[in-house]
Amino acid sequence: MSEAALLALSPLDGRYAAKVDALRPIFSEYGLIRARVRVEIAWLLALAAEPGIVELADFGAADRAALAALAEGFSVADAARVKEIERTTNHDVKAVEYFIKERLRDQAGLAPALEFVHFACTSEDINNLAYGLMLAQARDEALLPAYRGIADALRALAHAQAGQPMLSRTHGQTASPTTLGKELANVVARLERQIRQIAAVELTGKINGAVGNYNAHVAAYPDIDWPAFARRFVEGLGLVFNPYTTQIEPHDTIAEIGDATRRANTVLIDFARDVWGYISLGYFRQRLKEGEVGSSTMPHKVNPIDFENAEGNFGVANALFEHFSAKLPISRWQRDLTDSTVLRALGTAFGHTQVALDSLAKGLGKLEVNPLRLDADLDAAWEVLAEAVQTVMRRHGLPNPYERLKALTRGQGIDAEAMRAFVESLELPDDARQRLRALTPAGYTGLAERLAREV
Repeated sequence: MSEAALLALSPLDGRYAAKVDALRPIFSEYGLIRARVRVEIAWLLALAAEPGIVELADFGAADRAALAALAEGFSVADAARVKEIERTTNHDVKAVEYFIKERLRDQAGLAPALEFVHFACTSEDINNLAYGLMLAQARDEALLPAYRGIADALRALAHAQAGQPMLSRTHGQTASPTTLGKELANVVARLERQIRQIAAVELTGKINGAVGNYNAHVAAYPDIDWPAFARRFVEGLGLVFNPYTTQIEPHDTIAEIGDATRRANTVLIDFARDVWGYISLGYFRQRLKEGEVGSSTMPHKVNPIDFENAEGNFGVANALFEHFSAKLPISRWQRDLTDSTVLRALGTAFGHTQVALDSLAKGLGKLEVNPLRLDADLDAAWEVLAEAVQTVMRRHGLPNPYERLKALTRGQGIDAEAMRAFVESLELPDDARQRLRALTPAGYTGLAERLAREV
């Protein structure tokens, strides 16, 4: 580990740095500045292409290529120059404007366009679109692929273990059996639903000036349909146009994607805790890795560290997402700056989510099913057939079926012999008695196997 990593204040830049490499170019200070430059250049190009802005001639192919190169080739060194300018301006977006003007000043075809850089824009026009682009990239290139990877791994395990019987535990007590695959299928179905909701969130944007009314735009060019122009521009960036805002885009959709991500994380916290319990029961073993230590004092231990790490990091991420949801849609009157510092923590929330997903994938890769332990628990819980027996008794009109099974089984374990003796004592049709006599806890799983295979 480098000295910089050892001295990092955040574990995302220290201990977990390698796990969030894909997010660093998106949510870092460099990533934010790069997104701002991309928006500023795109705005300048759009203005130049508008026939009503006669003072700004449309650029030739070479000038357009130069502007595209500035946006697409934006480097860490370029970002450092922006930060150098910011030390004078004490304004981050104005520093971006000055940086772009600095780069265009010596190019003959672009120099006349200098004062159309950041034309009629407030800083939030640039910022909201930059964050929209950052969130779209993080969602599509990092977050959704990671969630889908977990869903695919769980689905494969669900199918492989579709028929493996498992004792359920409702309220922590023995309950009607299921299959291991069906329990995994439940998680897949829940996670897939949240993945669809994350993917469906509309990331909105605006570019309508200081208080959302195109005041400066109309003052300069009253004959241009600015709302239509702004819609084309925002949609051209791949975002959804928001026509009604104050100075700021209200961040409702940032809250929405945070809430959707938080729900997906909560599903996986639930799963991580369940797997932790199943490892404790011995239903799963974990593959050993040479050289790893489970405890500094107890040599025998193989701890479920990956699932614990996932649970903890999902929790940190969700705390931030909850704050984003509560804070970001609120602004005093037309604008305050409390959102600015909060938005800079978006990468932290996504980073802890990424670390958690990585740990969860790692943990899943270590799991080995222990069928002997699963089968042994079932064979020691014949009382779970009480539900089946009393339900058949109900069908055939026998008196007090629930109460009779309650007296036989509640709060006490019974074995196969006792359950079969009770069945033999019942006045049931021969075929019904035969089915119950042949029933075992491992065979009492309903449609669990089918459901597990259909997920």
